[in-house]
Amino acid sequence: MTPIVTLDGVSRRYGDKLALTDISMTVEEGTIHCLLGPNGAGKTTMLRVMAGLVGPSEGSLSVLGGDPFQHAIRSRIGWVPSDDRSFYMRVSGRENLLFFARLYGRGKRESTRLVDSLLEEVGLTDDAYKPVRGYSHGMTKRLAVARGLLGESPLLLVDEATHDLDIEGSRTIRALFRDLAERGSTIVWSTQRLEELPGLVDTVTVLDRGAVRFDGSLDDLVASVDRPVYRVAVRHEEGAADSAEFAAAALGESASVVGGEGHVLSIRLAATSELGAALRKLMDAGFEVLTCHEESGAIERAVEMRLGS
Repeated sequence: MTPIVTLDGVSRRYGDKLALTDISMTVEEGTIHCLLGPNGAGKTTMLRVMAGLVGPSEGSLSVLGGDPFQHAIRSRIGWVPSDDRSFYMRVSGRENLLFFARLYGRGKRESTRLVDSLLEEVGLTDDAYKPVRGYSHGMTKRLAVARGLLGESPLLLVDEATHDLDIEGSRTIRALFRDLAERGSTIVWSTQRLEELPGLVDTVTVLDRGAVRFDGSLDDLVASVDRPVYRVAVRHEEGAADSAEFAAAALGESASVVGGEGHVLSIRLAATSELGAALRKLMDAGFEVLTCHEESGAIERAVEMRLGS
């Protein structure tokens, strides 16, 4: 596969503040690469460096085979910022897109065809003639995605595209991203919505305070996590439901009790154990199992573990 984005030892300073520290990563052609991390982790700064909006303080990068500060390269990069205030609020969404399409040097007829097609793809056809100031936050997000696609760019950089979107709007954008990747486009997307990653992203970079904590495939990220922890609400016929020691003895080597209070236990399964077998041991010891649920999903646990390292 062809590298579309390559960062080699990139750091970025804002005065005395180090926003990025020695970042090295590669994004391959036709893939969806996700930047994960809490607020202030450096996700937006990384995207701005890739877009040629700010330069690295140290290190080097290549985007689409060249320097993103060169106009010939930057003009081929699609950019979807998180800021809603980058449109002309008094005119319609369609007029906004037509204006930006003309900035790409497109003729009137070509601009009209492309804009109407993109409005349909992001689900804004019915609202195309409404002033942007009347758009909801989610509608403005979808309009920003449409604008990022005006250049029909081989690389799309997206900052929190689905933040605050409803379920249907988020599903529309994710399907659009997947279709673009299948047609050969490359997408680098920052998000905090971990539930959207399975079935969508190919590779992941986990950032924390400007440093990389993980870089690789989503499967490898999930595989790196410890065994899941389950919250089990129990009751015991002899009133011993609040005894973690009693539960641990009942579970034996099938699981360990790693926390809990009162009638709720936190148990972690052993590597060779199944949840059903562990619960059966509790019931055989006289516990009544009232509820059971996983404390967090595999992706959440993997990210939490990396951010805690």
